[in-house]
Amino acid sequence: MKTALMILNYNGEKFLKSYMPSIVQNSPEASIYLIDNGSNDNSINYIKKNFPLIKLVLHKKNLGFCDGYNKAVSKIDAELICFMNNDVTVKNKWLPPIIDHFKKNPKTVIAQPHILDLKSPEYFEYAGAAGGFIDRLGYPYCRGRVFNSIEKDFGQFDKTQKIFWASGACFFIRKETFNSLNGFDSDFFAHQEEIDLCWRAFNRGLDIVSIGKSKVFHLGEGTLQSSPKKTFLNFRNSLLSLLKNLPEKKTQRICERLFWDYIAFLFFLIKLKPLDAFAILRAHLSFFNSLNKIKKDLDSTNKQYFTINNLPIRYFIIGKKKFSSL
Repeated sequence: MKTALMILNYNGEKFLKSYMPSIVQNSPEASIYLIDNGSNDNSINYIKKNFPLIKLVLHKKNLGFCDGYNKAVSKIDAELICFMNNDVTVKNKWLPPIIDHFKKNPKTVIAQPHILDLKSPEYFEYAGAAGGFIDRLGYPYCRGRVFNSIEKDFGQFDKTQKIFWASGACFFIRKETFNSLNGFDSDFFAHQEEIDLCWRAFNRGLDIVSIGKSKVFHLGEGTLQSSPKKTFLNFRNSLLSLLKNLPEKKTQRICERLFWDYIAFLFFLIKLKPLDAFAILRAHLSFFNSLNKIKKDLDSTNKQYFTINNLPIRYFIIGKKKFSSL
């Protein structure tokens, strides 16, 4: 199966120097593309000099995660594509378990390896861990990570299992499927876009899986560190995803979600993070301004998108901190 790794980059020369050697060395089964979002550092010269076999797709400006990939996919010659952050490293034989699964399971259209913390590799990493889910109000959580509680990897999730969403830090998708879903929603720019994409695949009855035989190591927050901008994107885009994909009771569930967002607003104020707090208000304003522009997913009729009713209550009030206890 013809496979391509698509690594998105924006002024990430230091990450490319640290992590590209392991990707090139340990990924002989795939071609590698660097998708550059108009970098003005030495990223491109570094790749040309040190890895001349890597193919380059060069954008003139920073198009963000969504359009950075969307506008590059048509240039990729592969059946199976992997969207991969530039702060991910891999080990030998990480690709065969994933490629073999896609060959043997035609209904699987999206898959992710297990994502471990590069700094503490015995732990899962926040961005995806062993595969993601959402609760009734769209709060994301993972096998191995619930809010900020991160579990050690004891192999407890190694069995291949269906999940609801795969992490944008590193996931694979059939190119045909990506095109049929019209790619990432460019209104998201970055963050939560993979959840929206996977939700649309879920609405069409397609399978998304996590493959524990393959593991990668993610630095985390390399591309966009914790900041009011990141808070804004996460809160706004989660609401956009609900608006697009909820199968029923949209107004009720979005209103419930807004209530919990205001609890988060107060939490940030108490933590003396006023810029993050007001980023939530800006996110809500942007969401309301988008109400008439967002295209709803006409296939959003599957009511079984969640198994947890209210994750904040289980986590913050009841004290359920591990995936297995939810």
